[in-house]
Amino acid sequence: MDKKEIKELMFSLGADLCGIAGVNRFDDAPEGYHPLDVLPTCKSVISFGCRFPVGTLACKSDIPYTRVRNSITPKLDAIALDFCIEMEKHGIVCVPIPTNESQWDKKTERWRSVVSAKHAAQAAGLGTIGRHSLLITPEFGSMIWLGTVLCEQELEPDERKESLCSNCNLCVEACPVHALDDLELKQQTCWDFAFGDDEEIRTWRISCHKCRDACPYNLGSNNSILR
Repeated sequence: MDKKEIKELMFSLGADLCGIAGVNRFDDAPEGYHPLDVLPTCKSVISFGCRFPVGTLACKSDIPYTRVRNSITPKLDAIALDFCIEMEKHGIVCVPIPTNESQWDKKTERWRSVVSAKHAAQAAGLGTIGRHSLLITPEFGSMIWLGTVLCEQELEPDERKESLCSNCNLCVEACPVHALDDLELKQQTCWDFAFGDDEEIRTWRISCHKCRDACPYNLGSNNSILR
């Protein structure tokens, strides 16, 4: 299968974006979290994304944003799984990377996916990582959730994009817990504040996305509705 057929398959399964990177673009991956650490025969990394409704940012309630996030995660995992099954029918071995399953990296004291979805997306030309540590795409800004598939077949890679972030620092100023004051996100500080149980309504929720709210590109750099 060629690149065009790969992307057509991914779109037919429900993806809104799809890009391809060669495994040689992951030389900077942390030790133990390179695609080859997962699939030693990997030659290509396929990144895809599904659009996240921007209206959830405007809600007074945390529930719509939280529930959309909780619904889109299994959607991405299902797309990745179905894609791998379809690829095997063509004699090509692929491996889906879980969308929202992190493990503790004691070397760097950070939670990590076995392969970083946002770095894979950047390597595959879907967008670039902004100052807020989120991926920004021309089509949807940061309102995109990402999935990743490792592939044994060597595929034509997509061109990487120039940085879409203007370093305006609005996200830095918006963060209520100063998790973006340093160039590297203070991951645990962010997570402890943004995610957790709400004792009043007795439910788990995502209570903060101010960095996403503040970004001038939260609707995409090509979107005419930009603030």
